[in-house]
Amino acid sequence: MSKSMKRVRAALEAAGLDPQIRETELARTAADAAAAIGCEVDQIAKSIIFKGEESGEAILFLTAGGNQVDAAKAAEIAGEPLGKADAALVRAQTGFAIGGVSPVGHLNPIRAFLDPRLEAFNLVWAAAGTPHHVFPISIDDLERLTGARKAEFTAG
Repeated sequence: MSKSMKRVRAALEAAGLDPQIRETELARTAADAAAAIGCEVDQIAKSIIFKGEESGEAILFLTAGGNQVDAAKAAEIAGEPLGKADAALVRAQTGFAIGGVSPVGHLNPIRAFLDPRLEAFNLVWAAAGTPHHVFPISIDDLERLTGARKAEFTAG
């Protein structure tokens, strides 16, 4: 088991949850993950990370798999201009590589925002630290574990 996945498992266990991490052939995209799990694309909680241009920190936007983050709305919610988070920033702050960023188990605290669309589901699936692993979590537990604030930041 990778170090990244061990951190996700440990974070879930520390929160009192049973980590039901599932291996998939590929879960790098929301469509891949949904097909592998057999759920709706919007049940995939994508971890989208931007760089706060003033703070220099990574900022996490957890969005439904079929939604896209609207950069202008996201910047307004974050309270600072946003730019592209490069692989080095993502790895340094979260400990994960792009394509397998989990919403939990980060190396360092991260500001997070949650797409209200995810509330339509009893259970959502999120990356478990690799592009091949996902785990199920209730929206309430996801919100509790990430400290994410619900906000409208998607396009459309």
